Amino acid sequence: MRNLRNVHRSLLESPHGLQLTASTWDVETNSVICAFGPCKGQALLQLKRWNNPAESPDLVSAADDALNHVASWDAPCPNPDLECDEILDLHYFSDTSIVCLVLAGGDIIVVREDPQIGEEKIEIVGSVDVGISAAVWSPDEELLAITTRASTFLYMTRDFENVTDITFSYDDLKASKHVSVGWGKTETQFKGKRARALRDPTMPETVDEGTLNEFDKSDTTISWRGDGAYVAVNSIESNLRRVVRVYSREGTLDSASEPVDGLVGALSWRPAGNLLAGIQRHKDHIDVVFFERNGLRHGQFPLRLTEDEITSSAADVSLTWNIDSSVLAVCLEDRVQLWSMGNYHYYLKQEIHPLASTSSQKALSLGWHTEKPLRFTLSSEEGIQRFEYNPVVCNGPTTPPDDYGIVAVIDGKNLKVTSMRLANVPPPMALHELSLSENACDVTVNVVRINEIVAFIGVLHRESISLYEWALTAKPPTPPSLRWLKKIPLEGYLGFMQQQVAFNGEEELFVLASGVNGSFVRILDRKSGSILKEISFANESFRGLIGYQTKLDSDTCLLLRVASAVSFSRLKSNTNDLRVVRTLGGFLNSSPRVEAVRLQFPQLQLPQGSSQDGDRQGDGLVIFGLADNGLLIANERILARNCTSFLVTPAHLIFTTSQHLLKFVHISRVEELEVPPDTPELDERCRSIERGARLVTVMPSIFALVMQMPRGNLETIYPRALVLAGIRHSINIKRYKRAFLACRSQRVDMNILHDHDPARFLANIGLFLDQVEKVEHIDLFLSQLREEDVSKSMYKETIGASISGHDGANSETLSVRISHEVSKVNSVCNAFLEVLHDRTPARFQNIITAHVCKVPPDLDAGLLEIARIREQSPQEADRTVEHICFLTDVNRLYDNALGLYDLELTLLIAQQSQKDPREYLPFLQNLQGMTPLRRQYSIDNHLERLGKALKHLHSLNVFEEAKSYVLKHDLYVEALELYRYQEDHLAEIMRLYADHLHQISNFNEAGIAYDYLQDYVAASESYRLAHLWKESLACATLIPLPRSQLHSLARTLADALVESKDFFSAATVHLDYLSDISTAARLFCKGYFFADALRTIGLHQRLDLLEPVIDAGLVEGMSSMTEFLADCKSQLHAQVPRIRELRTKKAEDPLSFFDGDVNGSADIPDNVSLAPTDASTAGGGSLFTRYTNRTGTVGTNATRKTSKNRRREERKRARGKKGSVYEEEYLVNSVGRLVQRVNTVGEDVRRLVIGLTRRGMRERARAVETAMVDLVQLCHSAVADVFPTTTETAVDDGDGARTKPAEEGSGDGGVVGGLLRPKGADGVLWDSLEAGLEKKAERPLLKGFERLSILSHVET
Repeated sequence: MRNLRNVHRSLLESPHGLQLTASTWDVETNSVICAFGPCKGQALLQLKRWNNPAESPDLVSAADDALNHVASWDAPCPNPDLECDEILDLHYFSDTSIVCLVLAGGDIIVVREDPQIGEEKIEIVGSVDVGISAAVWSPDEELLAITTRASTFLYMTRDFENVTDITFSYDDLKASKHVSVGWGKTETQFKGKRARALRDPTMPETVDEGTLNEFDKSDTTISWRGDGAYVAVNSIESNLRRVVRVYSREGTLDSASEPVDGLVGALSWRPAGNLLAGIQRHKDHIDVVFFERNGLRHGQFPLRLTEDEITSSAADVSLTWNIDSSVLAVCLEDRVQLWSMGNYHYYLKQEIHPLASTSSQKALSLGWHTEKPLRFTLSSEEGIQRFEYNPVVCNGPTTPPDDYGIVAVIDGKNLKVTSMRLANVPPPMALHELSLSENACDVTVNVVRINEIVAFIGVLHRESISLYEWALTAKPPTPPSLRWLKKIPLEGYLGFMQQQVAFNGEEELFVLASGVNGSFVRILDRKSGSILKEISFANESFRGLIGYQTKLDSDTCLLLRVASAVSFSRLKSNTNDLRVVRTLGGFLNSSPRVEAVRLQFPQLQLPQGSSQDGDRQGDGLVIFGLADNGLLIANERILARNCTSFLVTPAHLIFTTSQHLLKFVHISRVEELEVPPDTPELDERCRSIERGARLVTVMPSIFALVMQMPRGNLETIYPRALVLAGIRHSINIKRYKRAFLACRSQRVDMNILHDHDPARFLANIGLFLDQVEKVEHIDLFLSQLREEDVSKSMYKETIGASISGHDGANSETLSVRISHEVSKVNSVCNAFLEVLHDRTPARFQNIITAHVCKVPPDLDAGLLEIARIREQSPQEADRTVEHICFLTDVNRLYDNALGLYDLELTLLIAQQSQKDPREYLPFLQNLQGMTPLRRQYSIDNHLERLGKALKHLHSLNVFEEAKSYVLKHDLYVEALELYRYQEDHLAEIMRLYADHLHQISNFNEAGIAYDYLQDYVAASESYRLAHLWKESLACATLIPLPRSQLHSLARTLADALVESKDFFSAATVHLDYLSDISTAARLFCKGYFFADALRTIGLHQRLDLLEPVIDAGLVEGMSSMTEFLADCKSQLHAQVPRIRELRTKKAEDPLSFFDGDVNGSADIPDNVSLAPTDASTAGGGSLFTRYTNRTGTVGTNATRKTSKNRRREERKRARGKKGSVYEEEYLVNSVGRLVQRVNTVGEDVRRLVIGLTRRGMRERARAVETAMVDLVQLCHSAVADVFPTTTETAVDDGDGARTKPAEEGSGDGGVVGGLLRPKGADGVLWDSLEAGLEKKAERPLLKGFERLSILSHVET
């Protein structure tokens, strides 16, 4: 789909009296080495350098000014068979500044531009006495292949040493045994079972014998493969036929070609290596034929020449491929044709003619640049031209609504035109093929809206220009028709060449041309083709002419090269001045690689109100450019360095990258352009595409983007970025039908219609209903509503706030917000219902849908609507019932209809279900015969709405039946509420409820219920079972119990309290109810309540208990507490160093730490990022699979009991076995628990220290206090080491509570931090690793311990 557009042309005429005989590129400086002579009658040979046009800005100059002399000498021909010597190969070595010439007479000459001491400037380094017929250097410049006139083949090194000497012989033809199996022949195609007498497809109709053609000049041609591994030689063997021999780099014969009649000497090996191109002459036509390396034919295509051109222009034809194998140049005697291939079709893209004054009959010579694919020289005896082309897609406007996706493809005298919006025709076919009067040079397309939508196609020819008109909306469709054809006057223009054409607005065409006198631009009227104005630019070289238009502005932009500066300039048709808009010389001339610029520089007018900064902003224009090394430039800013193609729409810059990604950039100010990252799975602005795909055209109106694959076939995609941009734009301008249909056709979640701008949508529901209209479409929208805000999740807006303000997004009532407490789905459904209730009965179906689609579905309201409709229109009610049964489960609907106590509606629903009438008819008939209350009770009981059924029994005033119903269904709470004003019935229900609570072991509430009924015996027993000693003893005294039974109850309760370690309460019971002072004091001491023990002894004057009870309790408490504190210290001394050791090992060798080094420190890669398979994980496994002993994928082991594995792994994690991956986590948790225990016993230690001090045991008190203080300090250091401070450290709320920021993702298999958490045993390990990274370990709060001042001592 790409045409070749000329972006540069410079001319050089041969100096007076000299003939140009050869030329070659100096790739380092991009200059050309030209050789003049030798020729007939003159043996002088001169070498001159034609400098780079960047250094010499003149388009054409006199030879004396443009050429720099290199060397000259006399070169008489040593071979008497030749009239004069001839340059067969001219090659320049840029690394050594040496020119190598191979002459037909046999001399090999080197010319050193900067000879060193002891070196000659001109030196003959070798000579072949018999003469040389062909010579070519290898692509790596290490070997020189030479064929001599004695039918020998030589290899010479860079030092001109002969390494191979081969003699051609007839036996070489036996090197290949060619067998054709008829691939692609008509004989191999199936024609039906009745086809008879099929000929053997391996036997061709005619067999070529290799007959020589009368135009064959008996020349020899050499061509290297692109990698230099093989070389092909085309020569005549024994004056019988031509043969193409293929030799390896070592000089071994690899193959010989099959015989081909009429094969001539042209030969060029495609650098890609798959084909060798040659020329086959027939009587009436000429074919370019292709060979494989093994010598077999592999297709052909004809040169489109007339009979006169075959005998005149095509008498001598040569072939040459460019460096990237994309273009094949066919050099005739008076022109050069550039062919390219796409989808197995060869297109004639350009036909270039020499200078107008050329009169030589010698074939033109074309020399491709070895680094720039589409840069070449075209030389003849009279002069040389330097050309540069760029592959561009000629497409129409990409601005809606004119984005018809028109693409014009040049193919010689055929112009293939296709509108991708009307018919996506794959190349090489086209929707319309226009027959042109002569070969096309360039083409431009514009869409104009006059009375109808018309596309104008301007076609530029060599000496004329034509305009075609195409009515895009005509019925029936019509092909483009010629409107006018104008010849270009050539008087006074030497070396004239038309280069480019572009529309300027709707009424003008700009034509860029060049000649000997400089470049000029002609402005033509679109209607008549007459020339309005001509602007000349003497001595200035244009890089290209670009046409682009928007609705706000219409300009044509010139890329002008002046000296070494490159600038974009805006050209106005009403003035001859060029005003510089943007200077990009800093990027485009920083190195020779970016010297050539692809000329696709659309101009975009920024929205009104955008800031402009003089020349830097250039009146709001943003110019995008693509350099040949992949630099994508916006004004002076580099956006990407790996761009391969790009397009521009009013909303997006779209480009492809060498990483096979398609990216979208929202149009904005240059400094605000945001290029998305390479994350196609996360960002709608980036998506993966096929390798090598290039952009062809974009149609934002239908969200379509057309790309061309490397083979040439087209692919149309609908990128999410385009689709969502179109949907959002439609919502912003309230075109809801277009947005809805786009969501429907492109499978976009319809919640975006609401979520993009909720306030605007809710305010325009009436407009939405009027535009969408169809009831089915409204139902579709309502049925897809869900609570998720898709504008913040799957369709998150990627355009910046500064940009979105220009397109009006969210511009109306943005301050209105919907409360998060109200369901989004219910809010939308309610809003629809408010509008639909005022509409015609045709919207009944939508009303039902709105009720059913609520969360949860409001089926009762929907059924009530049906009941209302039934009263107005029974037929409409039947259709509505059928619709609601389609939306939800009919069995559920039946139950809801029955719950409304509407038997007729229930019957309608039942008739739409699959129920057997024998099931529901008797039931409904039975209900029909009941009284209303009894019917309602029966229905609610049937539907298991037990609370309502009990209410109906209460209304029926049948207490015994109600009591039985309460007992059966445990409806005690409901019954207590119903009978709260009937004391006798309430007492009975309360007694039943208390017994029920006692049976289910809810002794606390059972005791309260019995207490309410003043049944203190049952209440006391229930309280006792609930371990509520105060309530139980209180009820026992209210009975009242005998003293012996009360003491027994108190002793039982005290024993239970001691077992539960509630020593204070147990001591209180002994003291108050058993009057056992000794036991009470012991229990106080056991709970470290020494102050209460001393108070009790003093109160009852039992001083005899001080030593046996108090002092003994203090000693026992000190012993147990000292032992506990010592255990805590030893635990910290053992665990904290181990944690440090584990963390050091993990930091030094993570793989060994997690793997346990089971493979002896073998270098095994971690495959955790790869998809696991049985083959890849059986040997070593990944970080997860090696430890959890899991291999295979879920697909191959789908029956694995992942929950069992998870539980087993959780047990491993809880044990924290030494040496396992869970050890560190276990130790960290253990230290945390120890700190909590220390906080708990801190108050007990303080009471113990005070008690010891009060009883005169000062040293013991100091010992306990010192041990506690040491432990607290040790815990402080341990917490600092084990729980390092992170950004997610805990925060003290003031009362000891700890909080930390919430973490995303929880549960098994959730998303954590953007990564998918694994399931099963791997999930347990995942949690452990997360905890190890301090993402879940909470730093505990350690309480301080304050010393007693009377125990403190001053350290000396």
